[in-house]
Amino acid sequence: MPQFHPFPENDVWWGKGFTEWTNVGKAKPLFPGHKQPEVPGELGYYDLRVPQVREDQARLAREAGVYGFCYWHYWFNGHQLMNDIIDEVLSTGKPDFPFCFGWANETWKCKQWNVDGFGDKILIEQTYGGEKDYRAHFDYVKKFFKDGRYVCVDGKPLFQIYRPLDFPDVANFISLWNKWIKEEGIAEGIYFVGNVIDEKDIEKTKSLGFDCLVITLNWRFTDRTLLSRFKFKVEKLLRLPLIVRYSDAITRFWKEGIDSREDVAPTILPRWDHSPRSGRKNVVLYNSTAESFFKHACEILTNVSKKENKLIFLKSWNEWAEGNFMEPDYYNKDKYIQALKRAIDLVEKDSK
Repeated sequence: MPQFHPFPENDVWWGKGFTEWTNVGKAKPLFPGHKQPEVPGELGYYDLRVPQVREDQARLAREAGVYGFCYWHYWFNGHQLMNDIIDEVLSTGKPDFPFCFGWANETWKCKQWNVDGFGDKILIEQTYGGEKDYRAHFDYVKKFFKDGRYVCVDGKPLFQIYRPLDFPDVANFISLWNKWIKEEGIAEGIYFVGNVIDEKDIEKTKSLGFDCLVITLNWRFTDRTLLSRFKFKVEKLLRLPLIVRYSDAITRFWKEGIDSREDVAPTILPRWDHSPRSGRKNVVLYNSTAESFFKHACEILTNVSKKENKLIFLKSWNEWAEGNFMEPDYYNKDKYIQALKRAIDLVEKDSK
């Protein structure tokens, strides 16, 4: 997540100097035992424009056993946001750590970024400009594809699209990019990963030309039973967020008929609390601990060790305003990083 430095659009929308830390710092506890605000640990309230911060992030990721970073990438029909950071990573060659892109092709609305925002008011709309725009987009990204650090699968650069079904011409986009990368002599194709918001859309998304799918876990937070739905209604009446025990949620994070597929990359999720952005209208995975995360990571890693496709997405490294991060915090220090490394080492040892 690159929104840890000021940039002109945010200055206009939210006031000069707004960053991800603004919402993180003003969050408040919404129920007894709710730990807010989250406070960063070793890295502090960092500014991603500082090269040393990016080096420290890569160091910590290596310690955790993470292979590479997937940077959120924003392209609105030629207009970009927050690309200065990755542009500098490319131009300087630092940090020397694998990376790839996830295109967050989504319209930005006030409610997504600020709990005191203005509902569905559009900040910047995600539009698509046809083949001319696709070519300009490709010409920007191909510079990164050529970099030796760029993450590849079977020799193909990995490129994720966050909302493929919101992009009416995505199949043509995929076809053209695969054609152009071959013509440029960069690779035989692109390893396209499509994010699936609703599991009923798996086959539809795959048919558009994606090599692999990653499933959004939010739909698995609750068990959808009558008791769970009743609990949700009660919490809504009490003006509480939907509170789900992390230890319960992780039992639903692996679905054998879905995540065991070779064309699906499972997800590991350390914690989740969207309240810094959305206040009471959110889900809180309550009482996540490094040990419960270790248990969750072991299950996913063990199951994936039986597959040919070993790709796993860790969601997320630093989505602090979603309470969804791996970086050290004031209370847990680096326990989540150490938990992931222990899980990786244990599963690797057991699979030999």
